[in-house]
Amino acid sequence: MSTPGVLAGPAASGELPALSGPAYATVAGFLLAYTGTTRAAYAGDLRHYLTWTAALTPATGFAVDPLQLTRAHVDAYATDLAACGMSPATIARRLAALAGFYAYAVEEGHLERSPAARVRRPKVGEHTTSTGLDRAELSALISAAEADGPRSLAAVLLLGLNGLRVSEVAGARAEHLGTERGHQVLVITRKGGRTARVPLAPRTATAVDAYLAGRTHGPLLVTRTGAGMDRHAIWRLLRRLARDAVPDKAASIHPHDLRHTFVTLSLDAGASLRDVQDAAGHADPRTTRRYDRARHHLDRHPTYALAGLIS
Repeated sequence: MSTPGVLAGPAASGELPALSGPAYATVAGFLLAYTGTTRAAYAGDLRHYLTWTAALTPATGFAVDPLQLTRAHVDAYATDLAACGMSPATIARRLAALAGFYAYAVEEGHLERSPAARVRRPKVGEHTTSTGLDRAELSALISAAEADGPRSLAAVLLLGLNGLRVSEVAGARAEHLGTERGHQVLVITRKGGRTARVPLAPRTATAVDAYLAGRTHGPLLVTRTGAGMDRHAIWRLLRRLARDAVPDKAASIHPHDLRHTFVTLSLDAGASLRDVQDAAGHADPRTTRRYDRARHHLDRHPTYALAGLIS
């Protein structure tokens, strides 16, 4: 049943293997419950799994009906993911997508029980695998962005000083800027469709205002044609700036590295875990703690604070 070779190639393509009517309807119904990047991520994970199932019957090129698969198939898929060298975090995410899909199939009456319900997921370590930038590197990147132009500076500050996801920056709109209790704020759409108001530091607000130059409608960041910059365009911009500012990381830098940088440096600066968690939009504080490089320092142990309180 194991087919480790297939996961490195066809599964990365954008084509979905052919499915029968009920299976197709179940996949479509599951994805319709989500929007934006969340839907795209789940669609990519299901495409990967269905491409793997298609390799089980290479003569037909059709995916095996996912509603007819068993736990043994899902276990074999997880084994193949590990054999291809995928990280535990990636494997856990793909299996979580399958668990959600099969749970939906059970709820809709297409299955009696989920074949993914008891499949073991790898434990994800305490430390994030994102590299991030240190303080000097972030300063160098901001300087490079400032020299490049107002749009570059606005993009880097929103990513680095606000820790926004690249999808949140790409989806931001000029009309969603405003003021609240003396703060300049930007209303963004978080994962899952939630909206949030994020304050902009004076440096960021000034950069955004300078870039917009009075424009009050449309995508916050636009291309030369006036279309909104998508996350791929923002990624390309970041890599171009990184070639001069942080050449050692230019080849691998990703917008999420600036989100990592925001969380890490905010915690280093003394911001509370709860405040950073809220700012980053993390549902679970354990996600934020993975970025706290100083959490194991002995001088932060609460015994010292308590001893000082008790006379």
